[in-house]
Amino acid sequence: MTRHFLRDDDLSQSEQSAILDLALELKKDRFSTRPLAGPQTVAVIFDKSSTRTRVSFAVGIADLGGSPLIISTASSQLGGKESPSDTARVLERQVAAIVWRTYAQSGLEQMALNTTVPVINALSDEFHPCQLLADLLTIREHRGELSGLTVTFLGDGSSNMAQSYLLAGAVAGMHVRVASPVEFSPADAVVADADRAAQTTGGSVTLYTDPIEAVAGADIVVTDTWVSMGKEEEKAARLTTMSPYKVDSQLMSLAKPDALFLHCLPADRGYEVTADVIDGPQSVIWDEAENRLHAQKALMVWLLSR
Repeated sequence: MTRHFLRDDDLSQSEQSAILDLALELKKDRFSTRPLAGPQTVAVIFDKSSTRTRVSFAVGIADLGGSPLIISTASSQLGGKESPSDTARVLERQVAAIVWRTYAQSGLEQMALNTTVPVINALSDEFHPCQLLADLLTIREHRGELSGLTVTFLGDGSSNMAQSYLLAGAVAGMHVRVASPVEFSPADAVVADADRAAQTTGGSVTLYTDPIEAVAGADIVVTDTWVSMGKEEEKAARLTTMSPYKVDSQLMSLAKPDALFLHCLPADRGYEVTADVIDGPQSVIWDEAENRLHAQKALMVWLLSR
């Protein structure tokens, strides 16, 4: 049975850990594993603009011996005339895997149901699971065992990053806190799924509206842009509503003294985070950005080996 990676809880705790172990190995020796030698081709489809996702997948596929085929939906039939299911059937005859950065999660699900090659969610409106693998890899590098650590996400709790933190953190056995305005809370179904995962791993999920309470004693503090792609018209309103959740040095001081700061980038310095925090000694954002490469390579190796 073909395995896909559409959301963070598509992996069990042991599977997630195995992929992170492999990512650490591949980071030490980038060219040690080449399952795409041939080269085999991986389709990397973009509905949205990208820097880190585009570069990390293109480089990673090449490192694994393959050839990345970068496709823009604006210039392909997937952009309107052809369904995800028909596109999947066409692509599976020619590529080893499909990576898609898109809007609706339902499109990814439809594609995965209609292909025999792995489908990877490179970002959707609901989840950003590849970024979470990179984040967890970064945390492991700096803090070791993930289980039992407390991670606090501040800002838009309904964002793909917040929802992926709930799922991936729960799968890892972490204590995940999400602090957001009530109107930007995570989806109830995602919270329920994360809570079920946490019950099996020893983790927990807690929602807050008070950022101070949420950050207190945290091992990791995370935020993301308040204005995601497609939400630009809401910028003025969001900046007002989200302002109490800005990560500044005062808020960061409430976490543990050695707490890490993460941000998936791009960042709006002065909005969701101040420059002294994101460019300060507790920030590990550049390790985090690099680790997209290693985590995604490990994910592809793992999926292809299934």
